[in-house]
Amino acid sequence: MAQISASSLISPMDSSSNYRKCNLLSPPHHSSFALLQFHSLPTATANLFPSHSHTRNPSFPLSATIISPPKHQPKSRKQLYVGRLGPIDNLRAAELFLDRMPQMRHLPPIDEINKALTTITKASKYSTALYHFNKLQLLGIQLDLYTFNIAINCYCRMNQVGFGFSLLGGIVKRRYTPNVVTFTSLLNGLCIVYKTVEAVELFEKLIRKGEIEPNMTMCGTILNGLCKKGKTGAAIRFLGMLEKRGLKPDTMEYNMIVDRLCKDGLVNDAFNFLVVMNSKGIRANVVTYTSLIDGLCKHDKRKEAIGVLREMLDSAISPNVFTFNVLVSALCKQRMTKEAEELLEVMEKRGVDPDVFTYTSLMEGYCLQGRMDEAKRLLNAMAVRGLHLNIYSYGVLISGYCKNMKLDEAMHIFREMRRRGWKPNIVIFSTISLGMVRTGTYKAAREILNEMQAAGLIPGIRTCGLLLDGLCQSGQIDEALFLFDMMEKKGLGLDIGKYNILADAYCKNKKLDNARDLLTTLPSKGSCPDDRTSLV
Repeated sequence: MAQISASSLISPMDSSSNYRKCNLLSPPHHSSFALLQFHSLPTATANLFPSHSHTRNPSFPLSATIISPPKHQPKSRKQLYVGRLGPIDNLRAAELFLDRMPQMRHLPPIDEINKALTTITKASKYSTALYHFNKLQLLGIQLDLYTFNIAINCYCRMNQVGFGFSLLGGIVKRRYTPNVVTFTSLLNGLCIVYKTVEAVELFEKLIRKGEIEPNMTMCGTILNGLCKKGKTGAAIRFLGMLEKRGLKPDTMEYNMIVDRLCKDGLVNDAFNFLVVMNSKGIRANVVTYTSLIDGLCKHDKRKEAIGVLREMLDSAISPNVFTFNVLVSALCKQRMTKEAEELLEVMEKRGVDPDVFTYTSLMEGYCLQGRMDEAKRLLNAMAVRGLHLNIYSYGVLISGYCKNMKLDEAMHIFREMRRRGWKPNIVIFSTISLGMVRTGTYKAAREILNEMQAAGLIPGIRTCGLLLDGLCQSGQIDEALFLFDMMEKKGLGLDIGKYNILADAYCKNKKLDNARDLLTTLPSKGSCPDDRTSLV
């Protein structure tokens, strides 16, 4: 393989970008980490790697020297880092293993270190893995390509792909040869930060120079990035290029494009693409059909979606819970709960267990029909079945009660939810407060608003507008003024419409001076009177 030039591979990066900016990586809060400290990562590749010695490098200041090893060491090297700590097969063991390395008389082999770093990375503790990676360099341990690949993957997962490319330069400097894993991580990093054009350019450069032999994992990474960014046409062209080069995309790669076409509303094109798949001998699976059903349901083509479900069954492709959930949700949103219940029977006959999402969708259908008792019974049935209720399930029932003007029942579910340890989100708070305004319980609505603020939540501008209008129309000027002041303090959009609502309420309650004072502040607030203001 030809020698790789670091500068030529890093060329897709924009030198004016923020790729080479680095966030300081603070070590996790473990007492043993006090043995070593580093304060920042250098931005230049040349400074990133100290020499392989135990001498102190001024680029990496140490707050303490390495503590000398304990007097009583196990005779067996393996006992030292495995026997005493146990197998490195879980997060805690991996962290403990790496924490104790500075105290070891004989440092463990690099493959055991890599195993520990991999365990930490699989737990998505990317900053922790990078902390240990940099600590390993301070200890002067000879890192291999696998170690660098782990670090590159961590940087890319943390949206710091620029540091990943910096480590690529370090790999070349150490005379290692970057492999397909190295470049797959970098390509994935580019796609994560939506630099798909640069990802494709880098891929083509690597292929053109014959630096690597791409596999479908690498190609799928780029294809997925293109689809997520909505570049469906580019994804189809990229797929064609792969096939011309002799690579053989399978069902998974084709499913990415089918799903993207459906999300773009191009369901007919998705079906045409399915025909292309079949003509190439690529068999559609449950994911393919679920994407098609989802696309049809989102465009109110429920009959066609059910037809696709029948086609699945005829093709001996078993629908899973996600397939059924798409259909159940679509039917319930159209208040077709009877058809949804029939689907649940089909699920159970086929051995597919409904999950929380299935039942919550059916609850939503009951609420839309005003069948609140059945919705409540379904919530209780979910708990009896051992399903873990989520905040969305409670929110659906609370919203149903509020829309049906049953605030007492809504508050009962609200309190039950909190008793079970769920913290209400902004949607539930807003739903409750709007329901209280509609039923005339203004004092309780204000208490809910106070509670929202105490929880650090601010209602959206639309919710605030509805609350303000409801309070003003019911003559609750003090409550409306409280909300108005809160909106102003929180920097919410107080446009001329909100001023008009409050001024109109002042006038209806014969508080003309207040209305006049409010309107005179408009120029200083950056608002201009409109036609409705003159009517006030």
